[in-house]
Amino acid sequence: MTMTQDISTKGPLVWGDMDQQALDAAYDQAYWAPNQQILADRRQSLAAEARRVIAPPVRVAYGSAEIEKIDIYKADVAKAPVAIYIHGGAWRRGRAADFAGQAEMFMRADAHHAVLDFDNIDEHGGDLLAMAEQVRRAIAWVAKNAGSFGGDPERIYLTGHSSGAHLGGCMVTTDWSRFGLPQTFIKGALLGSGMYDLAPVRLSKRSEYVKFTDATENELSAMRHLDRLACPVVLAYGTNESPEFIRQTQEFAAAVKAAGKPVELIVAPNYNHFEIAETLGNPYGVLGRAALRLMELGPK
Repeated sequence: MTMTQDISTKGPLVWGDMDQQALDAAYDQAYWAPNQQILADRRQSLAAEARRVIAPPVRVAYGSAEIEKIDIYKADVAKAPVAIYIHGGAWRRGRAADFAGQAEMFMRADAHHAVLDFDNIDEHGGDLLAMAEQVRRAIAWVAKNAGSFGGDPERIYLTGHSSGAHLGGCMVTTDWSRFGLPQTFIKGALLGSGMYDLAPVRLSKRSEYVKFTDATENELSAMRHLDRLACPVVLAYGTNESPEFIRQTQEFAAAVKAAGKPVELIVAPNYNHFEIAETLGNPYGVLGRAALRLMELGPK
C-alpha cells in the first residue's frame, strides 16, 4: 500500500517534505502493510504451534513487578550463546509469549533465546525513558546470570524489531558501567526496521501517547550516542516499509559506518514491516539467517 495525497490539500511542512498527515502516516505501518492483521494472527498461530512442539520456557524475574520477567527457551547444550529479543509493537503492544514461534530456530542452532517482557508505554504513563530503563535492567540480568541457565556470558547477542529495534539501538548505545558491566558484553546486534533518531517521531501522532521531552529525544536517539557503540550491528529493512523507517535505517547505517564502527545493512526486496519480522523464526529467512550468521551459528 502507498499513501497518496492531493498536493492541493497539502498542509504546512512538518518534517522534510512531509506535512502532518504524511508524517503521521510515515510512522504508522498500517498505511504500508494492508495484511498487518493477517500477519499478527499468524504470529499467534506460530507461537501456539511452537509451544506445542518445544520445551516451555524457563520464566525468570529480573525485577519486582509482575511483568518484569524473561522467557528463556533453553538450548540442549552447555554454555550456549544467548540471543536476547526485544519485541516491537509501537511501544504499545506485545508480550513475550507472543514470540514463542521464533524460539525453535535458535534452540535447534544451539542457542538460548531470551524474550524480554516489559511494560508497554501506556503502563508507563507515556514515559519512554522508564520503558528503556526497564529493558536495560532485563538485559543486565541476562548478562550477570547467563551461567545460571547454561548461557555463555561471553556470547550475548541482541535482536529486536520495530520499536524493539529502537530500544535495541538504545541498548547498544547505553553506558553499561552504571550497571557494573563492561561496554563490550553485547557481542553483536541485529536490528530490524527500527528508529534511531526520535526528532521526527516526536513530531508525529505518536506524541499522543508518548510524553516526549528534550531529554527523552536526546537520550533515546541512538544516532546521537555512537561513541558508546562497542559491538557490530546488522541493520535490516524491507523495501515495502514506510519511507521513514527506510530512511532511518539507511541513515543510521551510514552514521555507524562514518563513525568507523562495524555495520552491515540488509535490504529485503518485497517485504513489508511485518513480513520481514516473521523471517526471524526461519534459518533461511532474511532475519533468521542474519541472526545465526552474526552469532556464528548455522541452521540445522
